[in-house]
This record gives sequence, structure tokens and C-alpha cells, in this order.
Amino acid sequence: MPRITLLTDFGTRDGYVGAMKGVMASVFPGVTVDDISHSVAPGDVEGASLSLTRYWDRYPSGTVHVVVVDPGVGTDRRPLAVEADRKLLVAPDNGVLSGVLESGAKVRVVKIENVDYLARNPSATFHGRDVFAPAAAFLARGVHISRLGSRVSDPIRLAEPEVEEDGEFVSARVVSMDRFGNLITNLRGAGVEVAREVEVDGQSIPVVRTYGDVDSRSLAAVVNSDGRLEVAARDASAADLLDAGIGTRVRIRVSPEGAQAQGLGPMASEPERGK
Repeated sequence: MPRITLLTDFGTRDGYVGAMKGVMASVFPGVTVDDISHSVAPGDVEGASLSLTRYWDRYPSGTVHVVVVDPGVGTDRRPLAVEADRKLLVAPDNGVLSGVLESGAKVRVVKIENVDYLARNPSATFHGRDVFAPAAAFLARGVHISRLGSRVSDPIRLAEPEVEEDGEFVSARVVSMDRFGNLITNLRGAGVEVAREVEVDGQSIPVVRTYGDVDSRSLAAVVNSDGRLEVAARDASAADLLDAGIGTRVRIRVSPEGAQAQGLGPMASEPERGK
């Protein structure tokens, strides 16, 4: 049986998630729906994109991923359906699909516009229920993505800040915080392999393999499960200890020879629409 996953910023108090599930069940009775999270910070498109990137390709072929973090609902932003590496996704065209568009080996993007697969008279303020939920259920039932609408060649992609080089240092930024208060940076890939020491607001932080390699309430820099450099604190919140958050600058000491050997350099440019 195909399954649908659901990631939103709706919370579970007000019945919005239930309304979406009701629509899905009406279109495809018995379909399995996995609640990934409904606790994304309201309107946090960047955070939702990072969350989606962690799990979308770990599900089996045919899974339909629904993401509704949609501060632009009802505006001219496009509702999208995407086929990537034999998985399907529906979401607003606001950059929330950036990680999928970057990492998917084979990607097709269409605009959801065929009224046969939408609710009648869809609300301008609840596309999760009236656009994304029915589209996802029809895709799970086997409707081909091409039937939902026309091809899109320029989906919006979010770009992270550049990692800046300065001799034996590179400067990264915190781009996300998890519920533990871990500070997740935009330094990834080859860059993390040559990190020797990390500084936040002048405080030196050791680079270690895992959280248990430092004492309780001590700071540590680790390569996290996403392959990114992360500043954490054992048994505590690094965000609280450092009074840091999204946008905080993180300086990383590297060996110049190692950086050159790894090809470390800027990893992103300004936000842009996709190719």
C-alpha cells in the first residue's frame, strides 16, 4: 500500500491536520499517512526544507511527501508536484523543496492546476486541505504526475549564505537550530573534514567525534548526521550557552593545505529560481 507523509507548521490543536487527512481518506480510503511533524515554526520555510531533506529519500518508491509550510498561501506562488528518484512530493513553490531539487538525480516538476484533482472552489487560505491533500491522495492512488498540470522549469530554490575564506579560517553561519539547541551550520561536505577548531563569539570550541567526547554542559563541534558542522552542548543547549541563533557567525580554523586539498570554497550564492 502506498503511503503519504505529512510535514506542516499547523500544530495539532486546531483541526487543520485532521481536515487534510479527511480529504486524503475520502480520495484514497485506507491510505497510510505518516505524521512527520506539525511543529515546524510558523512560516519557517528554511527549517522545513532542512527537515524534508533528512527523510524524503529514505522512504520506498511511490511514497508521496506532503509539505505545507506556506506563508504565501493564496498569492501567486505556485502549488507544485514533484517526481524525484521515484518518490513524489507536493508543496508550495517557496523554496521548501530546495534540498530535494538539489539532491534528486532525476526530477520532474509540474504546477498543480488540473481542477479534476483539486477540491471544488478551493479556499484562498487553506491550500493544504483543498490543493495539496487531494493532489497527494490522487498521486498515491496512481495518477501520473503529468496529469496534474504543466511542466515547471524554474522552481524556487533557497540558497544558503556563502562560506567565506580568510587564510586559516573559514566563516560559516548558523542556518538551523534543532529542539536540543544544537546550532547547525552551512559548512558541509569537504569543509567539515578539515575543521580543526571552532570559535563562536571568541569562544574556542573543540571539534570532536560525538557529544559524549566532552564533559556535561561543555560545548563541542561535531559533524552531524546530515554531514554538516554543528555546534552542540552535552546535556545542555548550545544556543542558550552561547546566546546564539540562526545567522550567528561561526569561525572554523582549518589547515590551509587541507583546505586547498579538499577544494573548500563558497558553497552557495544568492537565492534564485532553479535551472
